[in-house]
Amino acid sequence: MFKHILVPTDGSKLSSDTASRAIDFARETGAKITFFFAKPDYPVAFYGEGALIDPTTPDKFAEMAQQQATEILAMHEAAAKAAGVVSATASSVSDIPYEAIIAAAEESGADLIFMASHGRRGISGLLLGSETQKVLTHSKIPVLVYR
Repeated sequence: MFKHILVPTDGSKLSSDTASRAIDFARETGAKITFFFAKPDYPVAFYGEGALIDPTTPDKFAEMAQQQATEILAMHEAAAKAAGVVSATASSVSDIPYEAIIAAAEESGADLIFMASHGRRGISGLLLGSETQKVLTHSKIPVLVYR
């Protein structure tokens, strides 16, 4: 059975519900969990001949993203600890979350990625897809999608 589960989280309700279910799953199977948060990179936008000025500096943006990651990951880690599940946390900066999720799973030695279905519906789903779909398509590690 699975021994090490990577659980990507973004702090949304769906993602938090999935993390709770992953904790139950890990407790039932005796697996450990690594909770993972993909921090966004500093957005640089250019329009026309000039740049759009953002009052947030790259350093401040990185600090805010790290604070968000720390809070979200700590919440899940505390829930795992309360349930008696061994857990760890990881985060990385990436504007391509599905790649960061797969890389985190490989780096942590996870043998399962347990993630929420954030599927878009209709035309946006067809054109944009979802991070879950991209992980399913590109990962060599098994993926369990929780709805």
